[in-house]
Order: sequence, then structure tokens, then C-alpha cells
Amino acid sequence: MVAMNWRETNRNGRKRMWRLRVAHRAARASLAMALTAMIVLPSCGGGSGGGEGSGGTSGGSPTVFSNYHLTGLVTPVRDPSIAQQNGTYYVFSTDAGLPGPQSLPILCSTDRVAWKQCGAVFQQIPAWVHQQVPLATGLWAPDISFFNGLYHVYYAASSFASNVSAIGLATNATLDPTDPNYQWVDQGEVFGSTASDDFNAIDPTILVDSDGSVWMTYGSFWSGIKQRQMDPTTGMLGPEATIYSLATRPDVPYDPIEGSSLVHKGNYYYLFVSFDSCCNSNPYLTTYRIMVGRGTSPHGPFLDMTGTDMMQGGGTQLLAGNGVTWNAPGGETVRIDASNGDLIVFHAIHLPDGAAYLFCNSLTWPDDWPQIQP
Repeated sequence: MVAMNWRETNRNGRKRMWRLRVAHRAARASLAMALTAMIVLPSCGGGSGGGEGSGGTSGGSPTVFSNYHLTGLVTPVRDPSIAQQNGTYYVFSTDAGLPGPQSLPILCSTDRVAWKQCGAVFQQIPAWVHQQVPLATGLWAPDISFFNGLYHVYYAASSFASNVSAIGLATNATLDPTDPNYQWVDQGEVFGSTASDDFNAIDPTILVDSDGSVWMTYGSFWSGIKQRQMDPTTGMLGPEATIYSLATRPDVPYDPIEGSSLVHKGNYYYLFVSFDSCCNSNPYLTTYRIMVGRGTSPHGPFLDMTGTDMMQGGGTQLLAGNGVTWNAPGGETVRIDASNGDLIVFHAIHLPDGAAYLFCNSLTWPDDWPQIQP
């Protein structure tokens, strides 16, 4: 989720930043009031897995946006992450549209097409969140992972245009709500950021590497995407205090980069990020797009297809909106699954109504670079 840099030092910059903040808050408010509905979309035009937003189809072939086929409870969904247990897929997403005080909604599907609600992580926002982040009105960008015999959901609490933020953790022995052992246990705050920090503690994502090490990648705007090592036993920060910087956009005002997802596939580590704005109140001006770079270490450097380091603003565009039927794909999470096929989940904004929809697509790797399949 977005949190714009508030450190503009001149008066005109502050006025521009305030207008952005108001627009983003308006977008959040309208999203939170949206009614959940059972939606089936007809085929829509636009988009391509090759990265450039376009209109219609490419050479008569379906594209990511022309082939939308998910049904059921697929909106409002933002910043999804995905896991699978015993043949059922579970998607976790940012608070939006749930009735009552429930927080961090869960969707489930056995075929990755028809989705229904399968509860929520919390019945209400944990009390510690209100103490640490008083302006937080919902929880954002949950990430689901499995290690040390438990499912871990890391989540963020913040407010627009602020880096007074925190990352929390909830754990469960199972994802199946019919299992007698099903119970989400909040483990509290993992770490946070304050107005004096140069980073923003939101958008956590976990890589459990092949050697058993666990890495959290996080960050939004400010100084970009960061990384810390986690303790695989406790799920909290490990003893290693090093903070790695993975990606930033030094030549773009406010450093608009967030929503990272880090995976290990073959000989490379791939860093997926969302560039630009997630939540403009005018959906035609919402500019999220999915970018990627790769490297041979979980700490980078991550280079795009031209060889530009993501610490220098690099990134190969994987998917952008077409400005006609769909806009602003982002908030992505990639799942590597050798048995069932690799997946990418993300949200995109339907035009003209501005509703945020779930996408769940296969991911292939021609020439060791990712490609989203329709």
C-alpha cells in the first residue's frame, strides 16, 4: 500500500503533498465502504503479459486483461498473497469491504477460478496496533508463508502519507477453518518505523530460502525496499542487525516503489515491485504497474533486462494497465510451486468504476524472465 514521503521541505511541495494525501484518503474511504458482491465479468479488452498496456488482444490471442475469468467474491481485493493447503488455495488481502470489524479477509478456491469468503485473520484489529499506530483504520498487505510448522501472516498498519507504521505477525497451525486446530494467534509487533526514520515499515513479504534462512523484504516510498533476516523459530527479527537496501527510485519524486515480492527460482532471485500510485481517487490516474529485476543473491543487486540496477531506478515492466478497461495492476505476490505451477496474484482497477479486482495467473519463465499468462 502507498505511503507518500512527507519530508518535502518547501511550501509548494508541502501543498502538493497534501493534495495527494487527501486524494488517497478519499480513495481508501470509498474502498472501505464498497459492498462485497458476487461478480462475474465478461471478457474485457486490454493488457498484455509482455508488460505494455494495450487495447484489445495481441494478434488475436487473449491477454491478461482480455481473458479475465475469475468468479465469485473477487472484489474488493487489494494486495493479495496466496497459499495452498490440501488442494485448496487461500488468498489474504488488505482490509476492504468486509462487514463488521473483521480484519484481513481470507478467500478460498479449489480451482483458482471460483472464489468465496473463508473468514478473516482477526475479528477486530489487535489493540497494540491502535497504540503503536493511532491513525491506522485497517490492516494492509498481508503476506502468507509457511515455516517451522506454522503458517505466518505478516501484516502492516499505517496511514496514508505517513511512515508511522508497524509490521505485525499472526500464526496458525492450519489454513482449513474446519480443522479443530484452526486458530489465528496474534504474535504482536515485529518492528515498526517512526517519523524520524528514512524507511516505511509496511508491505512485508517473506522468502523462505532453499537453505532454510528466512528473509523479510518490506518498504514503501521514502528510501525504497529494504530487507531483514528473520528468526525461523520465532518468526521475529533475527540476531543479525544488517538492513539491506534492495531497490529505490532516486530520480523520481517521493521514491514511488512498494509492494515487493521476492522469490528464488532456478539460478536467480527475482524481486517484483509495484511502481507509482496505488490509490488515486480518479481510477484513470491510478498508475501502479508491476516491475521486476533479478540477481544471484537474496540481497541483490537486482538488475533489469537492460542491466540497470534496481537501486538506481531499474526494473523491467511486467504488466501495466491499458487506461481503457483496466488500470494499475500491482500489490503482487509470487508463489513458486514446483508441483502445481508458479502463480502471481495481484489486484487491478476496473474502469470506469474504480473497483479493485483479484487476479490469479500462471507465471512462466522464458529465458529466465517471468511472463504472466492470460
